[in-house]
Amino acid sequence: MVFPEYRSRRLRRTAALRALVRETRLSAEQLVYPLFIVPGTKVRQEVPSMPGVFRLSVDRLAAEAETLLKLGISAVILFGIPEKKDGAGSGAHAKDGIVQRGIRELKKRTPQLTVITDVCLCEYTDHGHCGFLVNNEVDNDATLEILAQTALSHARAGADMVAPSDMMDGRVAEIRGMLDENGFEMVPIMSYAVKYASAFYGPFRDAAESTPQFGDRRGYQMDPANVREALREATLDTEEGADILMVKPALAYLDIIARLREEFDLPIAAYQVSGEYAMIKAAAANGWIDGERAMEESLLAIRRAGADIIITYFAKEMARLLHKQ
Repeated sequence: MVFPEYRSRRLRRTAALRALVRETRLSAEQLVYPLFIVPGTKVRQEVPSMPGVFRLSVDRLAAEAETLLKLGISAVILFGIPEKKDGAGSGAHAKDGIVQRGIRELKKRTPQLTVITDVCLCEYTDHGHCGFLVNNEVDNDATLEILAQTALSHARAGADMVAPSDMMDGRVAEIRGMLDENGFEMVPIMSYAVKYASAFYGPFRDAAESTPQFGDRRGYQMDPANVREALREATLDTEEGADILMVKPALAYLDIIARLREEFDLPIAAYQVSGEYAMIKAAAANGWIDGERAMEESLLAIRRAGADIIITYFAKEMARLLHKQ
């Protein structure tokens, strides 16, 4: 195909032609919206570093869920901030814990909504790390039982899917075994299989009050320099029983999403994290970029790399934009 016989611009000439040949598409059904649940009543508190994102009390969840469903968003992922924290993160698996109450409220009021729960301890420990500490080090194997009990408590409350984000070795197998032994063999696991020790998590830690009180998480989250390790992690989680593999963050790791898409036939999820969201919001607020176009372009990039599911704080805004198109 040589110019002038072939002209690439022929199919770019109008909006209708561009839409007709578009290779990658977004839909609201592919988006998952994160929800932060806090104690109290009538709480709707904006996260300062994440404009447009709110921390909600349990009684405010149903109204938010109804808004999401009207926009065509059918899934949420829940994060909880408990009233009290301790060294073992015991609030994570409490029968009447903050997330457990949120699950029950959502399944009662909006049963058609798919409720996914984050399974980790960082929001529940007074030290902010993702596991049980022994001599100020996260003890991998001691943490597994707590994580499995947390996943089981979420399933018992009515969660449709659990998503372990702790990055402990062996946690998918431990959770799968616990769920199966207790009659929840049909509850899928969306594993944070490839979770990097990223600088882009800052605003989330403000929202979830989960900043480590000492040290950092590089001892259990992945080194941003590594690719082959990502494939090993995804392979291990697949073998242990994961149903969906997640990459986190998304935009700085599009190559990782693409590699997992090539290597695995499980659904691939990607988490467009708080820092990625906040950067676009801040630049748009300063008039440096077109925020709406940057939002859409970033989400298309994640889909184009191979993600089937995108967890994003832009879910509502993107769904509204899709309704206009």
